[in-house]
Formats: sequence, C-alpha cells, structure tokens
Amino acid sequence: MSVPANAAGDGLAAPTALEELTASLVESYRADPRARRISRRFLPSREAIVEILEAILDLMYPGYFGRRDLSHETLKEHVSQQLVALAPNIEREIEHCLCYGREREGAPNAARECAPRAHVLTQLFMSRLPQIRALLVRDVQAAFDGDPAATDLDEVILAYPGLLAVSVYRIAHALYDLGVPMMARIMTEWAHSRTGCDIHPGARIGAGLFIDHATGVVIGETTEIGEGVKLYQGVTLGALSFPRDPAGQIIRGRKRHPTVEDGATLYANATVLGGDTVVGAGSVIGGSVFLTRSVPPRSRVSLKEPDLRVATRDGVGDAEASYFDI
Repeated sequence: MSVPANAAGDGLAAPTALEELTASLVESYRADPRARRISRRFLPSREAIVEILEAILDLMYPGYFGRRDLSHETLKEHVSQQLVALAPNIEREIEHCLCYGREREGAPNAARECAPRAHVLTQLFMSRLPQIRALLVRDVQAAFDGDPAATDLDEVILAYPGLLAVSVYRIAHALYDLGVPMMARIMTEWAHSRTGCDIHPGARIGAGLFIDHATGVVIGETTEIGEGVKLYQGVTLGALSFPRDPAGQIIRGRKRHPTVEDGATLYANATVLGGDTVVGAGSVIGGSVFLTRSVPPRSRVSLKEPDLRVATRDGVGDAEASYFDI
C-alpha cells in the first residue's frame, strides 16, 4: 500500500495509504467518543457468559446438554463438581459487569468495591438455582400439555426453541433481579439469536409459560405475565410509545409494556401494546389482533372475518367468498 516519494524530489516520503487510513480512523475515534472503548479496564466477556449459561442449562436439565452417561449413583458427584467449577466463573463475570458499570460512572478503585459484592451476588444467584429449575419443570410440562404434536418431554427439552428461550430468560432474570443487567442481557440476546424469540430479562413471568413455535415473539422489559399463559409465534408485548423528557431523551424506568394475566392465550402475530394495557385472566386474543386497551377476564378478542376475492388463474369466475368458504 506504499506510494513513491513525493514528486517534488524534496527527499521526504509521502504518507503511505496505510498511514493515511490509520490516521483517519484514529481521528474518528478521538472526534466521537461513541462506539469506542479506550483507556478502560473492565468489560464482560460474551464468550465466558455463554459458557456459564450452557453450564447452568446442564444443571437445569441434567443428562440432556452436557454429560450423557449420568446415573443415580454418579449424579450427586457430577452436580457437586459442576457447582464448584461454575462458582468462580460466575463470580468473575459478575465482578467484570459491576466494575464495568462503576468505571463508566467514573468511580475510582472500582475493582476494590466490586469484588466483595460479586462474591455475595454469586452466592445469592446460585442459591436460586433450585427455584429456577422448579419453574422450568413447569414450563416443560406446559409445553407438552399445550402442544398435541409433542411426543414426550424429551422432545420438548431437546427441540423446542420456545422452551430454550424461556429457560435462558429465567436464568437471566435472576441475574437481572440481583442487579447484573449486562450479564443477563448477553444471555437473553444469545437465546434470541438461537431461537428468534426476544424476551427481555427484566420481564416478570409466572410459571408454566408456553411459547409455541417461538419465532418473532417479543416480550418487553416491563411486561408482566401471569401463570399458565400461552403465546404463539409473532406475538408482540411491546410499548405503545416512549415518553421523553424536555431534552428529547427517552424517560426510562416506567412501565411501558402490557400485563397478561393468568391463563390467557395470544395467537399468532397478536400485538398488545402499552404499560396500562391489561389482558384479563383466561382471555383469548386472536391472530393478528392489534390491542392497545385493556380487556376484562375471559374476553375473546378477534378481527372481523375478512372477505376474500377468489378467481381462477385466467381471471374467469370472480367470486366473493368469506375466509371460511375456501
């Protein structure tokens, strides 16, 4: 990428193309502090967090994702070894996340402050693993009970993307609840990339959630979902609008996403928006419904049956037909 010395013959070499490109990029880094990380020490590792997540999934579903030769005789030792190996890895990444946050705030001696807190949070998180597993067992059963195509629980655990998304959410939500949102978000976005289902770790979701097919489902940060809820593909539980301050910045920390009460079913591509919107218990929201107001318990919400025009491919025989006449 070099060029000849300058044509004036003054003996000074002209900048090479590489030097010019380097200078241009460095200047762009200096001119705009966004999307750069320079002179900072702490940053969580996506790769390490995904490894932690996979190890926790092995603990949640022993015999499915990790070691396959487990028996009743070897199970206790295996779990003990997994926990011993997992604890320092979790603690290290929690510490990195906490220090990252403190460093962004400009706090001095971030590492000295974060290490003791990371140890405490790790112990709290690991103590919640049995509770997380109890919830996941109910999610597995809900998926089997809710899908006549499921042959057994093994198929649900091994093959259903909705269960994977919910499993990762429940692990991540525990970290989010303990004040480690960066680690939690990395986990749920990994699940999003694998399943097409986007569940924010801040959402509050009751037991027995079944997400059928999963693709395109979006569950926002302040969503609240009761027990025994069933969602189909493409369902969005989102924000109606983003309130802004006088400077035009989004106001954070408010409830922006809906509440779905116990036993509700939302069919494919239903969209429910707004922090004040409540889908009452036992309600059924039909496919492609766009809902921005609350409905009482045991409601049935659907679109008016559409009229379709049916014609042969040569244009002969146009006829009006209802959706169910075809």
